[in-house]
Amino acid sequence: MSNHSILAIAALGFPWQTIDPFLFCVHHDDAYPRGNADMGPDADLGGRNRGQDFEGKDGWRMYHGTTVPGFPAHPHRGFETVTIVRQGFIDHSDSLGATARFGPGDVQWLTAGKGIVHCEMFPLRQTKAANPAELFQIWLNLPARKKMAQPHFTMLWADHVPLVESRDAQGRSTTVQVVAGTLEQAKGAPPPPDSWASEPDCDVAIWTIRMQANAQWHMPGAIHSQTRRRLYYFRGNGLTINGQTIPPHSVVEVQAQDALQLQGGSDEAQLLVLQGRPIGEPIAQYGPFVMNTQAEIHQAFADYRRTEFGGWPWGRSDPVHPRDKGRFALHADGRIEER
Repeated sequence: MSNHSILAIAALGFPWQTIDPFLFCVHHDDAYPRGNADMGPDADLGGRNRGQDFEGKDGWRMYHGTTVPGFPAHPHRGFETVTIVRQGFIDHSDSLGATARFGPGDVQWLTAGKGIVHCEMFPLRQTKAANPAELFQIWLNLPARKKMAQPHFTMLWADHVPLVESRDAQGRSTTVQVVAGTLEQAKGAPPPPDSWASEPDCDVAIWTIRMQANAQWHMPGAIHSQTRRRLYYFRGNGLTINGQTIPPHSVVEVQAQDALQLQGGSDEAQLLVLQGRPIGEPIAQYGPFVMNTQAEIHQAFADYRRTEFGGWPWGRSDPVHPRDKGRFALHADGRIEER
């Protein structure tokens, strides 16, 4: 294997740098303290820019939340969000009338399409222990012909998201969560119907990888000749790819069609992989709206002012579920999933 497989290496920024068909990727990792009676932090919030708290004071953030951390009601149009929970819980509500609580190993895939309003709050349910929270949120673009698709809310529960575990010659394990795409005989759960990930030959893959210290793992190449692939090395030290040492906290673009040999370092290595065939269309973006032209962006704002994308049925902008409520989803058609 050749190091020609490695096309570029860069330090991870904020948000993480992405390539078509992806628009945005952020890794939220917050060491929240124990919760209070309102499921917010049992801590002094003085000195924080409440409503816009991104500084990471004491190892955690309120984000746009003022009582409970998270992101109160806000609109989207023209793309999809994929939210992968690793620790903690998320309470979701949206303008379709859907709501949910999901947690470790679960994935929410939301097609914003022609317009949706949703909130994502992080309830701190434990009152006698810390409430660590960790998640990825990934924005996946929609092609022009699907940007005005009907919004669609999908839950991929942990037991429906395949885990592929392999061991090297020394018995050291690598575990891959296959959120999207195919790895060996495992295939990710079906994405929403209007997703780019549902298109033939899209070659979209979203994987999270955990490698035991010093583990070796063979990553197969992508299928499509136009596919691009990036590896986000966000935790660990000493990883090598095809023999080349990768600095911690790096994003690595590789030749997607090449198989790669990964070798972990002295501690556990963790990576996120995003790959896909580019959509290859113009992008016009302003905040929560992603279209193809500036005229379409102006129209998105006008439509939101006029319709509020269906309105907000939840009474408050940052609703959370009762503390003892388990993982569940109430869909817009009234269907209920209890986990």
